[in-house]
Amino acid sequence: MTTRRKQFVLALVAVMTAPAVRAEGHGPAFSLATPTLARGQWSSDTGVMRRSSDAAAGTRFRQMLSHGVTEDLQLNLAFPLGQSGTDRAFPGPRGGSMMGSAETVEASLQWRFHRTAPGIGTRRESALVLGVSEPADRLPGNLKPGTAVHAAAVTGYASRSVYWWLGGGAQIHDSRDGARLGDFYYATAVFGWRPPLFRQDYPKPDWRVFVEGVYERTGRRQMSGIPAPDSGGEAMLLGPSVLGLYGHWGVEAGVLWPVSQSPNGAQPEERYRAKLVLTYWF
Repeated sequence: MTTRRKQFVLALVAVMTAPAVRAEGHGPAFSLATPTLARGQWSSDTGVMRRSSDAAAGTRFRQMLSHGVTEDLQLNLAFPLGQSGTDRAFPGPRGGSMMGSAETVEASLQWRFHRTAPGIGTRRESALVLGVSEPADRLPGNLKPGTAVHAAAVTGYASRSVYWWLGGGAQIHDSRDGARLGDFYYATAVFGWRPPLFRQDYPKPDWRVFVEGVYERTGRRQMSGIPAPDSGGEAMLLGPSVLGLYGHWGVEAGVLWPVSQSPNGAQPEERYRAKLVLTYWF
């Protein structure tokens, strides 16, 4: 192959894969992060999260469709695909910054309102996440809780080798027919590293590793207007996750273990929380 033809092929590959290369709208598995999709880009995320406690275990499947309205504004729609296990009657935590709670339909937006480039290949960014969700499942007693509003903020730093994000949010629930989920507050911290082997452009694979910390505080839910004593509490979780990118495909996986937890009343303690997401950009 001549030099000119090689240059043409490389240029063609770069053009065809440019949307995927710019699609850094995914990062840690459980925590808030700032990246958004490119303008006009779509993504499909299919996720599965498993939780295990001393008394129950369950697996929940979820789908999210996202669209980059501008380079800094992303719209998302997340909805459940099904669930199984003995914990399915009890609402779970949020499955990530925009995935929402497992048993809800949630529409949200992420707005990256601040972005600077202090150096070559580095970025400092801040973003807001706003969403509204509707329960798709009922509580024990055939009660369906009301609508919830979610708001979060995150700031961080990204380079070709190191990443970190700090963020926090709240999900406030309304009541319906005497049923109300406990309000949910959380904070996340992430440190990421891109090994030297993967600091190359496509068609080389791109892998990043993260350490994630998540703090959660959940209020008591209400049944028939009466607070349930065995619901809500606090927990601190810590664990690793990975993100792999190749062309138009991405995969992220992670696991969290409780460092400390204080459930209200008589509740089983959580053992672990694991998550896997397969992403396609188009």
